[in-house]
Amino acid sequence: MRVFSGFHHPGIADACALTIGNFDGVHRGHQAMLALLRNEAQHRGLPSCVMTFEPHPRDYFARAAGKPELAPARIATLRDKLSELERCGVDQVVVLRFDHALASLSPEAFIVDMLVRGLGARYILVGDDFRFGAKRVGDYAMLDAAGPAQGFDVARMKSYEVHGLRVSSSAVRQALADGDMAQAESLLGRTYSISGHVVHGRKLGRELGFRTLNLRFAHAKSAAMGIYAVRTHGLGEQPLDGVASLGVRPTVEDAGRVLLEVHCLDWPARLGAEGAYGKLVRVELLHKLRDEARFDGLEALTAAIEQDVQDARVCLASYAAQRRQTTRDRI
Repeated sequence: MRVFSGFHHPGIADACALTIGNFDGVHRGHQAMLALLRNEAQHRGLPSCVMTFEPHPRDYFARAAGKPELAPARIATLRDKLSELERCGVDQVVVLRFDHALASLSPEAFIVDMLVRGLGARYILVGDDFRFGAKRVGDYAMLDAAGPAQGFDVARMKSYEVHGLRVSSSAVRQALADGDMAQAESLLGRTYSISGHVVHGRKLGRELGFRTLNLRFAHAKSAAMGIYAVRTHGLGEQPLDGVASLGVRPTVEDAGRVLLEVHCLDWPARLGAEGAYGKLVRVELLHKLRDEARFDGLEALTAAIEQDVQDARVCLASYAAQRRQTTRDRI
């Protein structure tokens, strides 16, 4: 998969089959749309292309209004979004910076400048609630009407449902906010995870007796927050069980920066004390143990972490047993 920031790059396809959206989480509805796009692209002999935006348009409008609290919590970082788009078989992704110029673009200009001249769209697939252009006045009917003159076909995909529930990024955010990781997994079609490079932190975990792997979450608001039983991939052939804190660390910092701190229950001796720094890892959040909390000092924090470790061990043992039973049932 090729990724471009904007249109003006060598190697970008002259023509494509296109879909447009934020794709936060790349949930099962997104996956169904991308499968349809890929099939249509193959039929037409075109590369499949996704146009997406950073920051999220609602992030931009919340900041522009001076009300950052209205911005949506993010399910995934750009890295994880691109990784899932690649897993879905997309050929090309164009990431557009959502700013004042893009927000002010008329629907007609969006069609001509972005879709036709920018990407050479020959087929455009959108969701049933797709809106575009300044003040979101553009809709499917306007896009469909422009198609014959501009040389593209338009199709619309209806909402995707799982057990009668419409699959959407909002539904995934709600499941994560509720700590319902099973529901999130059902909507996503996979276990919820966050990836990133392990970075240096304050080393406070070592002082407390709980070494941690630190990953930065690139957005101010994460859809999932709290303490979780986790598995970490990327540090060996087998994933490492652990307990993780995803949040702003109110007891020791509360600086507003979202950090994922993972304590592996059984640290591999081969990695040594510094062996994980700089490595790209993926952390699966399997079960929420509790909400993030502020404690009265480091002694109380240490006691809480000790309890979290015990709870995580029980949870992970149960999770492993359930997976083994599921595997036997399938056989």
